[in-house]
Amino acid sequence: MMTKQNEKELFEAILQLKTTKECEHFFHDLCTPGEIDEFGARWQVARLLSQKKSYREISGETGVSTATVTRVARFIKHGNDGYNKILKRLGHI
Repeated sequence: MMTKQNEKELFEAILQLKTTKECEHFFHDLCTPGEIDEFGARWQVARLLSQKKSYREISGETGVSTATVTRVARFIKHGNDGYNKILKRLGHI
């Protein structure tokens, strides 16, 4: 069972990663291939939304459902500002 303390410790562990390769190794140990694919797809959707592409265009380009595109868009607009913070830091918006 995931508790707030477990969640906090996970996020603190992630902050210890120094390189893309370390991150890749950690997430491949932590997640299933399907989970990594899903995270990657959602991140791609967020980047494409920042380019003002339509939901249908994004769905066609990524293969994800328009429901997933809508979900990501909702979190970009009304979430915890996680997507926006990283999109800004990476120069996407």
